[in-house]
Amino acid sequence: MDVSSVATALYDEARQSNERRVLVLAGDRDAGYGLVETVLDATGIPPRKTVQIGPRRLLDCERVSQNRAGSLLGTTHEALVFDAHDELQPNALGRVVGAVNGGGLFVLLTPSLDSWANRRDEFDRMLAVEPFDVEDVSGHFRARFVATLRSHRGVAIVDVDTETVQADGLTHPAPRIGAPACSAPDRNQDDTSAARKPRDFPAVAYDACLTKDQRSAVNALESLRKSNRAVVVQADRGRGKSSAGGIAVGCLVATGDDVLVTARNYRNAREVFVRARAVLDELDELATTDHDPLTRIESKTGGVVRFEKPTTAVEEEADVVIVDEAASLSVGLLEQFLDFPRVAFTTTVHGYEGAGRGFSVRFRDRLAGSDHEVTDVNMTEPIRYAPGDPVEVWAFRALALDARPAVDPLVEDAVPDETEYRRIDAADLLADENLLRETFGLLVLAHYRTEPADLARLLDAPNVEVRALCWDGYVVSVALLAREGNLPPDLRERMYDGKRVKGNMLPDVLTTQLRDFEAAVPNGLRVMRIATHHAVRSTGLGSRLLREIRREFSHLDWLGTGFGATPELIRFWQRNGYRTVQLSTTRNDASGEYSALMLDPLSDAGYDLYDRHARGFSKRIASVLSDALADMDSDVVRAALRSTESEISLSLSDWEWRLVAASAFGPGHFNHDPAPFRRVVIKHLIDPENANTDVLTPRQERLLVRKVLQAREWVDVADELGFHSTGEAMRALGKSFRPLVEQYGSESAQEERRRYTD
Repeated sequence: MDVSSVATALYDEARQSNERRVLVLAGDRDAGYGLVETVLDATGIPPRKTVQIGPRRLLDCERVSQNRAGSLLGTTHEALVFDAHDELQPNALGRVVGAVNGGGLFVLLTPSLDSWANRRDEFDRMLAVEPFDVEDVSGHFRARFVATLRSHRGVAIVDVDTETVQADGLTHPAPRIGAPACSAPDRNQDDTSAARKPRDFPAVAYDACLTKDQRSAVNALESLRKSNRAVVVQADRGRGKSSAGGIAVGCLVATGDDVLVTARNYRNAREVFVRARAVLDELDELATTDHDPLTRIESKTGGVVRFEKPTTAVEEEADVVIVDEAASLSVGLLEQFLDFPRVAFTTTVHGYEGAGRGFSVRFRDRLAGSDHEVTDVNMTEPIRYAPGDPVEVWAFRALALDARPAVDPLVEDAVPDETEYRRIDAADLLADENLLRETFGLLVLAHYRTEPADLARLLDAPNVEVRALCWDGYVVSVALLAREGNLPPDLRERMYDGKRVKGNMLPDVLTTQLRDFEAAVPNGLRVMRIATHHAVRSTGLGSRLLREIRREFSHLDWLGTGFGATPELIRFWQRNGYRTVQLSTTRNDASGEYSALMLDPLSDAGYDLYDRHARGFSKRIASVLSDALADMDSDVVRAALRSTESEISLSLSDWEWRLVAASAFGPGHFNHDPAPFRRVVIKHLIDPENANTDVLTPRQERLLVRKVLQAREWVDVADELGFHSTGEAMRALGKSFRPLVEQYGSESAQEERRRYTD
């Protein structure tokens, strides 16, 4: 059978079943592209319905690079030609494979499958972080990838070098009963709960739906007409959740609502705007404006839909907010959207966008405890292709998009001291698919940024280690570790001059930002991710895992970590011996949080590194808090300073101490010179003697942070902390300094105190 016959049979079967098929052309690149032309001619797929993903244009059709693969999100095509000769970026593959329509072909150009795992490509160079070389990168990810190609249904493989067909990819599916899933449903059917519910949206909204699931989602989103409502729409990719959101948005805007749409970036939310515009046009409510028609859309009634990034959106005002791909955002940021009376969250169940435990467990708990009446919708019916599509099944397996930890009953009795501490290497993961799924599944659910590239990093990166706790053979807690530091002098020199060194986050920040030329000399280990099964959270498993890691790697100079700072996380790391040395001065666009860097020194060199950065942190933090970190959560500030161990010298002059004491006990006011007040507050928050005492209440400490350290306006401080007036807040500030004067004050301070108390 020649390639034309293989492709024609594959394409015909795909169209008949409304499924998709994969065609692998393995071997010489030029010969492979020649066969692509043959395939497209034989199947009759036109260039306008084809996209090439590759480094340079070699076909007469649209082309995007793997780095720009995200631009295909929300688009559909009859054929995609993915060139993996120079590199295979797992994230790019995950983004584009869903853009193939039912009845379409995904053509994959690769080197010879027998030798591909032993080659090194551009993606491998990304994994080869200093001081490792690209030759230190293994090929385990591609070896597993090739195995999935050879074992899955619907994948045809042609060796272009020998012109042999190794697999025809035909599945010979049984005939399907009824219309394909992607066709429009019968509008007159009344067989769904959504169809039986009263409808407020106009008929055109439901006429635009392509599946019963979409109609159910749109029906649920009607509740956003009322205040204190929240809707959660969950679905795999390709189920039309963004389209359903856009249909609902169009209806809301048509009645005059101001709708704010937010996502990690605009392209993720573009489909919402496309569908909203179409609905408004159908209703003859689309206003003519000078705005970009797909970033801001207005109705004749004065309604509007607009886009903002998440960190900006939480500061805006709007009638309704739509949070697209909500699981890619942090819990802290998601929680702020609950301040809006009408809000919807849409999210992907499986996929590179992330479905983090932060959304599925922690945020859902907070949503349930909010004032919102919550409606849940799960969409399972595909729109672009038929259920059970073999390409979706293959992609999920190849990229571990559906990886999940063990089911709850198997691990819910796990006891920390009775678990097995285990090193898990790539060979273990390749030999045991269940182990891989449990390990990677925990990492996926634990962190909003876990993506297919992390699977490749897990299997191939030379600087990465995996450690886990197992209960009856099941993974209950896992840590992803990265070796950092121990860098040569010439590289440290370039780092100091501004060169960013990937894979060495802590040494990089300490060298480039904090100007420590020797920061990359000690040998360290960074905890990149740590995750515990949700069925046994808060039982001490994470702490037990960190203790075992510390014991195993005690020969190194330091352990460290960096993460989006919340009070709970900082306290967790502090309990396990880690101490804060830096707070980032910019928020992460996706998580909305400032990052904290923490160290746990293990050797003399590690303690030297920690001591000098803890001292620097304690000296500069007061000025940073009144500037770049003026909006940082006060409890994050308290936790970060409490988790720093550094000697703070209160070398205040006699005049400064008299000023502080007079403000606490008499008529003085800290506005005359805030500097000494700030030093006293920093001393209090860092002083370990105050960690477990009630020298000040949490409210008093928040007051000191907000007014003294962050220089917030009195009216804002009073409102946030629940004071009846600014005068009451001012008096409370003075009283908060009284125990600090008594604890730290010099003789001059005590004399001033006695002047007003004796």
